[in-house]
Amino acid sequence: MTFTAENILLVGSVLIFSSILISKTGYRFGIPTLLLFLLVGMLFGSDGLGLQFNSASDAQFIGMMALSIILFTGGMDTRFQDIRPVLRQGILLSTAGVLITTVLTGLFIYYITAWYTGSPTLPMLTSLLLAATMSSTDSASVFSLLRSQKMNLKENLRPMLELESGSNDPMAYMLTIALIQVISSGSELHVGLIAKDLLVQFFVGGVVGYAFGRFAVWLINRINLSNSSLYPILLLSLVFATFTITDLLKGNGYLAVYITGILVGNSRLAFRKEINTFMDGLTWLFQIIMFLTLGLLVNPHEMLDIVVIGLLIGLFMIIVARPVSVFACLLPFRNLSGRARLFVSWVGLRGAVPIIFATYPVLAHVEGSHLLFNIVFFITLLSLIVQGMTIAKVARLLHLDLPQEKEGNEFGVELPDEIDTRLQDLTLTPDMLAGGNRLADMNIPKGTLVMLIKRGNEFLIPNGQMELHPGDKLLVMLENKKPAET
Repeated sequence: MTFTAENILLVGSVLIFSSILISKTGYRFGIPTLLLFLLVGMLFGSDGLGLQFNSASDAQFIGMMALSIILFTGGMDTRFQDIRPVLRQGILLSTAGVLITTVLTGLFIYYITAWYTGSPTLPMLTSLLLAATMSSTDSASVFSLLRSQKMNLKENLRPMLELESGSNDPMAYMLTIALIQVISSGSELHVGLIAKDLLVQFFVGGVVGYAFGRFAVWLINRINLSNSSLYPILLLSLVFATFTITDLLKGNGYLAVYITGILVGNSRLAFRKEINTFMDGLTWLFQIIMFLTLGLLVNPHEMLDIVVIGLLIGLFMIIVARPVSVFACLLPFRNLSGRARLFVSWVGLRGAVPIIFATYPVLAHVEGSHLLFNIVFFITLLSLIVQGMTIAKVARLLHLDLPQEKEGNEFGVELPDEIDTRLQDLTLTPDMLAGGNRLADMNIPKGTLVMLIKRGNEFLIPNGQMELHPGDKLLVMLENKKPAET
């Protein structure tokens, strides 16, 4: 069965519906949701139920759109105050870390394919190309795992990992494209030329991303639209414009949309609730579509021939290449414990990004590109199973996990950014009511307003004479970010 204009909506809806139902079951067993989406695609694909999808260019286009949205949303959720202390560590991991991983893994692939008779020998440049496609951690996988599990970590590790995964794709992308150009043209590898291209990509991506981020904030706050639902759609159009214009200017679009997201997320923004709700839903939709598409694209029976070589390369990356690159990059930062360095080494997740990057050699008709694609896909599965399913356990084993922080409030109420206040819910205890059980009897600080009271499933409008009971939940508004006191 192939995709046609008549059946694409039906087939697509069945795929998405099945993925969500299966992910609900898999989540209970600690299986990464994105891995399940990938497996559903494989189940419905050519070696499973027979859906035919073999367009690497379409998969690449879907991946480009999905990554733009994922990186932008990830940037929006990144707080300046969180990443500022780990900015240098994150930048080193996303640049030098990717380069070290590429070189170490490329050398290993070159020698292991020459030694192992069950796989064709890969030339040095092709070995480096294969390593480059897998050299970055996957932003979709890292963001999804850390946030879906509401994982909090000591030593400021979560923002460091999110910063690295959100900003290391440009380096891997540039290395991949540069190596493809060298292999396709038959020219020599000029390190200076690649370094120059990298600087141009980073500079243009940074400048355009910053400019569009500022423009997006100004436009959203100034324009007057007839319907609040149009604001997130307007912002989405700016995200795609950021990526496309950056790419036309020979910059890196992935870096640009991530920076735009950080600027938008850390600025006062009108209609933030509507925008966040829209972008979160869209991010999940495109993650599902992207992983399903990549699952459909692969032919699982072809991976049987590369299981051994794939295992050797995958285990080398997990056990050697990633830890060496992490320890080398974090060497100057003495405040990080050895346990923290080990954990960062373990969170070297591969996901959709390496598979998408592996489509570039296929479309460029690089010799052996289908072999490269199958190896990358296999190692992605290995990484999601071995690392993705054990991140929470490793954090607990290394004593780096923290209690989950509650996000928002139980009342589901949010305030506009323009109001310099915050909301907090407070559960009353008998000790709090010892001086009287009326709101007027409570010692409420000046500048604090009790907005709502929740008693069981009932919401009550407060007044000074209302009798309060232990277990009542109060929604209080505090000015100047002062903590509530009773």
